[in-house]
Parts: sequence; structure tokens; C-alpha cells
Amino acid sequence: MATKALAADPYNLIITGVGGQGNVLASKLIGNMLADQGYYITIGETFGASQRGGSVMSHLRISSDSIQSPQIPKGKAHMVVALEPTEALRVLKEYGNPDVKVITNTRAVYSVGVVCGDDAYPSMDELRGWMDKLTAGAWFIDATDEAVKLGTAILGNVLLVGALAAIGDLPLGRDRFSEVMARTMPAGKVDINLSAFDKGLAVVSASSNNQSV
Repeated sequence: MATKALAADPYNLIITGVGGQGNVLASKLIGNMLADQGYYITIGETFGASQRGGSVMSHLRISSDSIQSPQIPKGKAHMVVALEPTEALRVLKEYGNPDVKVITNTRAVYSVGVVCGDDAYPSMDELRGWMDKLTAGAWFIDATDEAVKLGTAILGNVLLVGALAAIGDLPLGRDRFSEVMARTMPAGKVDINLSAFDKGLAVVSASSNNQSV
């Protein structure tokens, strides 16, 4: 049985992004890390046109003593982890509340409307201003850029898992991450994923709320 080491019980976590960013893998990694410690994990996933870069959202409900329904009630998210910044706003519109926190990648993925010139993509200053008003704390991380430095952009999802671990709302230690990676990834990929996790830990630990890091 898990000990009550959650910031809330049940804890409601949403991971959001667009198709191809590794949203589902991040959800499974977090779920496995927590399930290994005895927590009850329920994951509900919703997909837009994921093959065409549409929205992908995973609901994780984490409890020390019971299984929860797979969908987080509207307005009841505790944390939103976004692989794309405007997807964070989309989630906050339905699931946000004054106490919600957000960790978001800064790299934009433009919709067809933006590419065609029909829609305007907000500036990072605008996004930060809105999230400041809508959340209790927001961390803006150059996850894709840092992942590219490690060798591949897809590691941005793992970097954000490390950032989530650094916040401290959930028991997501490095040793637990290493154990999960060792049994889910080929041996040759474990070290680079650990590096991405460590980078996420480091950038949040060195930052304050509402700063790009």
C-alpha cells in the first residue's frame, strides 16, 4: 500500500500536447513510476486528429487508496504538463482553477489556421501573462531545445517528466524513473533518457515560477 505522499489525494494530472510529441509515453512512464509504489493509477486518454498534429490529452488520476473514474472532473486539475503551450491554455479553459499549476514546453506547434495566415499564434509574453492569471504557478521550459542538445527532440517529453518530479507534488524520484526505463526501453536508450530526466529536474530546481528556463 502506498503512503500518502501526494499533494492531494486523489491527485489530478493532465498531460497534453499534439500528435507525435510523446504525450502517451510520458503518461505511461509516470503511471508506472507511481504504480510501482503502490498507488492506484487511472489513465483516460482523448485524441484529436493525432496523426495530423491534433490535440492529445491524457488524464491521470492518482490515489493512495482507491481507483478513480478515468476522466478528471471539469475545473479539478491539480497539474497540467503541456508539450505545446497553447494546448495548456486549451486544457485550463475546462479543467483549470485558481490552485492549478502548469509546466509547459515553450516550442510552438502551429495549427493549419496559423500556417495559412487565418489565425494568429500568441506571443510568449501573452502566453505567460495569461497563465499567470489562470494558475497558481507556471514553469516555462525550453524542453524541445534542450532535448535537441541531447540528440533528439522527442526527449522533450521525458525532460518534462523530470520537471514534474522537481515540483514535488508527486513521488517521482530519479531511482524510480531509472527502474522503469530499464524495463521499458532498450538498454542503449536508458542513459540518454536519464540525461533528459536529469535536465528537467535541474532546470526547474534552478528556476522560479513564471520564468522561461
